[in-house]
Amino acid sequence: MREALWSKNFILLMGSNLLLFMALEMLLPTLPVFAAEQGGSQTQIGLIMGLFTFTAVISRLGTGFGIKRLGQKKLLLLGVAISLVALTGYYLAATLAVLLVLRVVHGVGFGIATTLFGTAASDLVPASRRGEGMGFFATGNSISFALGPFFGIWIMTEYGFKALFFIGAIVMLLSLISTCFVRFPYVEKKPQTAAPVVETGNWIDSVVERKAFMPSLLGLLIGIPFGTVLSFIALFGKEQGLGSVGIFFLVVAISEFLIRFISGPLFDRKGRMWVLLPAAILCIIASVMLYFTHSTAMLLLSGLFYGFGFGALFPALQAWVIDLVEPERRGVATATYYNAFDIGIGSGSILLGAVAAVTNYSTMYLLSGGFFVLYIVLYVGFERRLRRKRGNRLRI
Repeated sequence: MREALWSKNFILLMGSNLLLFMALEMLLPTLPVFAAEQGGSQTQIGLIMGLFTFTAVISRLGTGFGIKRLGQKKLLLLGVAISLVALTGYYLAATLAVLLVLRVVHGVGFGIATTLFGTAASDLVPASRRGEGMGFFATGNSISFALGPFFGIWIMTEYGFKALFFIGAIVMLLSLISTCFVRFPYVEKKPQTAAPVVETGNWIDSVVERKAFMPSLLGLLIGIPFGTVLSFIALFGKEQGLGSVGIFFLVVAISEFLIRFISGPLFDRKGRMWVLLPAAILCIIASVMLYFTHSTAMLLLSGLFYGFGFGALFPALQAWVIDLVEPERRGVATATYYNAFDIGIGSGSILLGAVAAVTNYSTMYLLSGGFFVLYIVLYVGFERRLRRKRGNRLRI
């Protein structure tokens, strides 16, 4: 019999994570518009959006230490509470400088919360169904990715930014309340046969999981183009004179949700390559389609391909990370993966935002597809070296 996947705690955890991302996703396509109305340039907008991810990265470096001092649940509640403070502050923001400070605060809370949510989910999911379980857990991200931007753009258009920030704070408050009812699983640690690495003075291992290097590097590469979708798709729609840009996120999320019924079980039964390689190809197709987009229909079609590709990639890489480490290292490993992914998002927002400033958003999206090509080159090379060590041939 297959081990049970769905439990009260797993469902509560998914709901709390969904609400955390919902509050964030409502702001991702709308904050650039708000900053532009405050006189921000494309480069400044990219900095505001990118700084959030870099502060999230920095905050995650201390999650291992924080777990030892506070425990998983208290640290998670602290991260969600900090995010709530930032969302409340957006309501009072009136200048770019204030917005920049609030993005830093929000990034700290978000970095802590996402790491602990991912760690707790990996502890709750049976090892035999990890690819499937982490895929469904990430579905909360997909739902928020659909509904958040869609409702965010609608609220901004109909009721203004004050209403947007107020509703975002309410959503974050619900996430905090829901998190309070989650019972964290006890993870039995393996007995120490030697002195811990941290105690010997190697502090790097307390904040970075070296075993997770390759999937985290690949996560960084997919984060770069993903950052341009999150930060600039609304402005791209304006540049092309397209309507209903919010529906783009809805199409992406629906396709992300649907692909996980295939990609998760495929990961568990056939292996990671069956997911990680074709999914990247779908993202390349989506990037090229965005370059040629001049109609709403073409925009939505590119969203369909992007959702299929990214919806399979992100949870598969995360499941790979968890498979590589011992249970007591999952928190550090998850932080390493999320940090790499967020560095990619921040870099994409800043660097490719500068590209858009001197060219246009269409060219920016075409160039972003090159990072998926680099991803394929590195990943195939890694698998070839791994198979060569094992004495097996890798057939592409």
